[in-house]
Amino acid sequence: MTGPEIVPFTREHLEGAAELLAARHRRHREAEPLLSARYEDPAVAREEVAAAYGLLDASGSAAVEGSRVVGYLLGAPKSGSPWGDNIWVESSGHAVEAAETARGLYALAATRWVAEGRVAHYALLPAHDRELVDAWFRLAFGHQHTHGIREPAAAGPVRAGLTVRQPVRAEIPVLARLDMVLTEHQSLSPTFSGGPPDVYEERVADWEEDFDNPKFWNVVVEHDGSIAGSAVGCALEVSSAHVGPARPDHAGFLGFAAVLPGARGLGVGRALGEAVTAWALEAGFTSVVTDWRETNLLSSRAWRGVGYRDTFTRVHRLVGH
Repeated sequence: MTGPEIVPFTREHLEGAAELLAARHRRHREAEPLLSARYEDPAVAREEVAAAYGLLDASGSAAVEGSRVVGYLLGAPKSGSPWGDNIWVESSGHAVEAAETARGLYALAATRWVAEGRVAHYALLPAHDRELVDAWFRLAFGHQHTHGIREPAAAGPVRAGLTVRQPVRAEIPVLARLDMVLTEHQSLSPTFSGGPPDVYEERVADWEEDFDNPKFWNVVVEHDGSIAGSAVGCALEVSSAHVGPARPDHAGFLGFAAVLPGARGLGVGRALGEAVTAWALEAGFTSVVTDWRETNLLSSRAWRGVGYRDTFTRVHRLVGH
């Protein structure tokens, strides 16, 4: 059986791609209604596809059957040494009628990407579409990162010995240390993050600059009188990692959370997570979003454990390895 013709993506494919993205998002919202309804509109979806196509050095492929576009794939590089020579397919960069079409789309698009020396490939896929995610797995991709969502809600009771409160400026040295705890944990097995190590003085300086910034809501949990963990909440618009269909309307964001190693297992992480969902409720947000490395065993278990549901799955492949 012959499949669709796979060709390089051009402007003539924008309208068909927009219809596909809008249809994909309608199916996605059937699985997760907290996602924004805006992207079900093909006109809005077209703006997103056009933006993906218009990024610097963007390229991709389209699957066509006669005059119909039945699939498309668009990627563009991101600057920054931690990502290497890369291509990213964001949430508006891919949609298909049939999951198997994704494999042919990638085969053509990746030919150019690798020829350009871009060998680290990332794609953000709707998590509910297991057939599509499986098609990418069969292209030697692995599950690297997850986006999750839940409703805002009042916090439950915390365990004995724990106190939830907002920090004071004099506690910046402890908050800076907690920033470093997360980075250090991500460098360990089985995550093995390749990001650069934190510099304590830089973390202190960041806290000094942003401690009173109204964009951020800070919270700590004490255990027996000492800070054991911290978290930061903000509007999702502050995050550059959640864009297009991956950005629900008027959502809060659990942007950071860390627990000191000696305090793990005491309920500190749950208390932090619930504190942020309660803040989001009081602030009037209609949902709360977070994301985590799937290989970070602590966060991947903790955030699902406090009610976050998978919305997008980021897959990754390093060509040649």
